[in-house]
Amino acid sequence: MKGKLFLFTVLIFTFVLSGCNFEKKEIYNIATATTGGTYYPIGVGMGQLWTEHYRDQNIKFNGQASAGSVENIDLLKNGEADFAILQGLISTQAAEGSGIYEGDQYEELRSVGMIWPNVEHFVLMEDFVASGDISDIAGRSFSVGPQASGTEQSTVTMMEGIELGKSDIRTEYLGYDDTISAMRDGRLNGGSLPAGVPVSAITDMYASGLNAAILEVTDEQMEDINDIVHTWYRYTIEAGSYPRQEKDIDTIAQPNILVTTSDMDEEMVYNLTKILFENREYMIGIHNSAREMQVETALEGLNTPLHAGAYRYFEEQGIEIEEHLKPEELREEEN
Repeated sequence: MKGKLFLFTVLIFTFVLSGCNFEKKEIYNIATATTGGTYYPIGVGMGQLWTEHYRDQNIKFNGQASAGSVENIDLLKNGEADFAILQGLISTQAAEGSGIYEGDQYEELRSVGMIWPNVEHFVLMEDFVASGDISDIAGRSFSVGPQASGTEQSTVTMMEGIELGKSDIRTEYLGYDDTISAMRDGRLNGGSLPAGVPVSAITDMYASGLNAAILEVTDEQMEDINDIVHTWYRYTIEAGSYPRQEKDIDTIAQPNILVTTSDMDEEMVYNLTKILFENREYMIGIHNSAREMQVETALEGLNTPLHAGAYRYFEEQGIEIEEHLKPEELREEEN
């Protein structure tokens, strides 16, 4: 009797389970950066957009915080991320095997497109502003961004362009929110916070009445910086972009690039590229910097080969694609 009761219980349990949907959910991770910048909200919003379109397939896309571009490369290589947002500088160096990736070329790295410009924000307490340009950071306590981040690498490259090194400042390694908090507490003179406009941490800096300013980049400084790595272009932060910002600020920017690897399915990347660029208004609702996300400018500043799926989408849109952006796998199919 006990044996029959046990068998009956097992059958009932099996029947109940069969009526439930226990299909495994596929999860794809999008590596971003620290929460005070633009990468994180854009990545999270992108994940929500994609998840909504793939809901019937039980597929989810998660934006995940990270130290930024350099760590994102490691996350991709280790299979801990499937997509990532990278600074143009880091993406270029990784794909070419140059700079910090000298001798360590990431041949599987593929771009999906430029999604918005990464605008350089060097901020400094007003008491230390002399010329008003980025040379004013010399001799000050200054955060170059978290260690192993794209912020650190781009900041150091810019400093090299104006003949400054870490030995010329009192170097700190803080995230965006922590940088502004340390400045407010009097523990730090300034920091580098590159991101799309507006940067939430800098909005907080202005709104809270912190006596600090965004430093400008002169034409000569931009030219010297591009002599190190040619990826920056002129960008003006228009007056009113931040609370109490009464004048335009002349700085520079580099492209922020969405990347994946050649292992990602071509059809999925094609669909995700299409969804992203055809839902621009949704992304603007996530963060205002997405207003500059357009199909027409999606390949500007790219030096990393496109993924085959993204290549197909832009080709269908009639976008002129330079030869160096053609992925190796498509070249092999033609031969």
